[in-house]
Amino acid sequence: MARQGIPVNFVFSPSWWHQHCSIQFQEPFYLDLETRIENDMKMRKALYERFGPGFGERDPQPRPVIGSRHIAGGYAVPGSLGVPIRFIDDQGAWPIPMNLGRDAAMALRVPELANTWPMNIILPQIEELRARFGYVVGDLNPGGLLNTALEIRGQQFFLDLVEDAEVCDHVLGVVCETQIRICRAIRMATGTCAVSTNRSVLDADASLCLTSNCSTHMIARRLYEERILPYELKLAQALRPFGVHHCGSNLHKYAPAYRQLDARFFDVGWGSHVAEVSEQLPGAFLNLRMNPVRVMQCPADEIYEDAARLLRECGRRELVGICCINMDHSTPDENVRAILRAAADYGRSL
Repeated sequence: MARQGIPVNFVFSPSWWHQHCSIQFQEPFYLDLETRIENDMKMRKALYERFGPGFGERDPQPRPVIGSRHIAGGYAVPGSLGVPIRFIDDQGAWPIPMNLGRDAAMALRVPELANTWPMNIILPQIEELRARFGYVVGDLNPGGLLNTALEIRGQQFFLDLVEDAEVCDHVLGVVCETQIRICRAIRMATGTCAVSTNRSVLDADASLCLTSNCSTHMIARRLYEERILPYELKLAQALRPFGVHHCGSNLHKYAPAYRQLDARFFDVGWGSHVAEVSEQLPGAFLNLRMNPVRVMQCPADEIYEDAARLLRECGRRELVGICCINMDHSTPDENVRAILRAAADYGRSL
């Protein structure tokens, strides 16, 4: 959904798609090949009809999609490690924490993907799609190290970070290697592996691998540097070009540590000090995230000013975009268009 000038991207939540397009986010949405292709066409057409050229397609044709590019369903890595996944009509795939005990956590091993759900379904479908279409598109959101560790061990993992280096290192090591293997498998097939995490990577480098640090803002930077960063360095080295999704309100506090990753893309969470982030991460594409609750609840003129302020504070002419992710079904269309106007006006002012 990029425009000339400052790129703008939107991702609507499953509740939006369910309410407006009657799409159901049960397991077939993700893992049934024909259902996935049908819904992909329906989503592209709905975006065009609602928002016009530049959004979706007037007459979308079937394409060999292995994972939807329109929502961020992070089920593949936790699912491959045994985490139960809950599917509901109007919500994204949701990992249910296993709360493994220490012995079970220490017994965790990197899975053989070809023999483990859900990759034992996805990998053969890649070959089937390639045989039918000659190519494959789409992605699987790989989640992130701390996110998945919490889905495995539950809140106990926060204590592990401080009190139990052995179990912490073991769980992170298994998650890290599993994430690497899944990302490599998808990127080898499609050329991308992060569009389902955030469509904005298309405006930076489509081949980027994006790790999701949704939970990182819950721990001190020192703890991140000591316990998590060594494994993110392994991810970055294995999966370049590399980027970080940081949806917390404090990216500016972690930027000095993130510089070690040599990342090319950062999601800048709403509430972060944008000017400070821009100064600390000068060579990376900064994807400025709007607050989806405000976009749902506030009048359009306030949303316009939110977007304009983010861009002014960033102060860039390039290597910057703006987005709003997981917008709910009651988000007014005029607020979506207000973000587009703000980006276009800023672009014209440069």
